[in-house]
Amino acid sequence: MSHDATERAGAAPALTITDVAPRDGLQNQAVAISTDAKVELIRLLARAGVRSVEATSFVSPKAVPQMADASDVVQRVSRQHPALRLSTLVPNLKGLERAHAAGAAEIAVVLSATETMNQRNINMGLAAATAVSEQTLLRAAELGLRTRAYVAVAFECPFEGVVNADTVLDLACRMLEAGAGEIVIADTIGAAAPAAVKARMSMLAQAIAPDMLAVHLHDTRGLGVANAWAALEAGVRRFDASVGGIGGCPFAPGAAGNLATEDLVLMAEQCGLTTGISLDELLDAVEFAESLLGRQLGGRSSAWLRRRRERQRAAA
Repeated sequence: MSHDATERAGAAPALTITDVAPRDGLQNQAVAISTDAKVELIRLLARAGVRSVEATSFVSPKAVPQMADASDVVQRVSRQHPALRLSTLVPNLKGLERAHAAGAAEIAVVLSATETMNQRNINMGLAAATAVSEQTLLRAAELGLRTRAYVAVAFECPFEGVVNADTVLDLACRMLEAGAGEIVIADTIGAAAPAAVKARMSMLAQAIAPDMLAVHLHDTRGLGVANAWAALEAGVRRFDASVGGIGGCPFAPGAAGNLATEDLVLMAEQCGLTTGISLDELLDAVEFAESLLGRQLGGRSSAWLRRRRERQRAAA
């Protein structure tokens, strides 16, 4: 049953949340994270009820050393959590072949919406980057893999400023035509505001089925949850988030942490939406990530959530 049919039937609207902390959250950390620790973080997310995780990326270990163990992570998590929807980022056909050899069932490509961001990120222009993403998606389909396609810097680019909505629409449609099963519109540097998010996602939903659209939000200016609500109003029900709010693109100056999964889940719960995710158990994943990175983490609601959990435990 589609989200729209579920809502018409009177059930609480459901959100699908992909936690990207194991990939986007950890990729740029100065502290080396062991494979065991990554697998444990994913286990805690799964225990909390997270059903979709972006686990790693098959990029060059020289470019992103933190992701050098991508094959091991995929193989171990796939064995331990066969029901978990496990996505891996691949930059090109070479990365795709590595992911396929490791047993990945779903891959994601990332296409930036501006010439300069692609040059800084992958050393090729927009046209070439688009072609590589299309080729990778087509090959993934031949291999029988599920696919996602990110359109990055879809609202504002750190080098070129505000991005034209028609450019985002064109790139999203090209990724769809190449076989992407989900189109993820990314506010990579956290520059969007709710009005822009609602307008852009509403426009995209006219050309792409809302069930195939997702948003990837950052909380740089404190508008992450507000932007998520704006996307909800536009009909979007798929969201990326990162437990503890960790993350930030290493190639995008000014990109702060992702929208925290716990903030998104709390907002959903208090607005009558379902996620299937336990906030208390999500806090266990936040605290584990804190132990890995050696600093306090958590979204804007984290302190309140921890106090609430302490009160509940004291009253039990």
